[in-house]
Amino acid sequence: MKTAIVLGTSRQDGNTKNLVSLYQKHVTADVFNLSDLLISPYDYEHHNKNDAFLPLVKALLSYDHIIFASPVYWYSMSTQMKMFFDRLSDILTIEKSLGRKLRGKSCSVLATGIDKSPPECFEQPFELSAKYLGMLYKKMLYCSCDEQFIIEEHNIKLLNYIGTNET
Repeated sequence: MKTAIVLGTSRQDGNTKNLVSLYQKHVTADVFNLSDLLISPYDYEHHNKNDAFLPLVKALLSYDHIIFASPVYWYSMSTQMKMFFDRLSDILTIEKSLGRKLRGKSCSVLATGIDKSPPECFEQPFELSAKYLGMLYKKMLYCSCDEQFIIEEHNIKLLNYIGTNET
């Protein structure tokens, strides 16, 4: 299964990036770092259609499974990830053919935060967006990282997550 990871985080060496790197030690996956791309906020007039969003979506279409990786910020996904999700409206309006090509692909979530477990509302936008787009939502792996990312602490959870998402 060809896998892409869409990474949305403000800290380039933070816990979420560390979780993505640990994932890549077990599974081959290409990372698309939203912080490296110029993606504008959603615009009803679509003046931003020439930014990096549509090329990113076109690139993601060559993958079978898309993982969204985000820290939990104020009970929600990161700003970078939220802008990406807001822009999905573009593939439902001005680029419908791209949106239709997401049908049948699978997706999941890698997330980190300081709380022992994520807030119930965190995962719901990912699940509902996948359902709306006709994607199979598999599961989320959440790793609690109080001060720093401890590989030994998260590796077993990650291997279990990989096992359940690969089937």
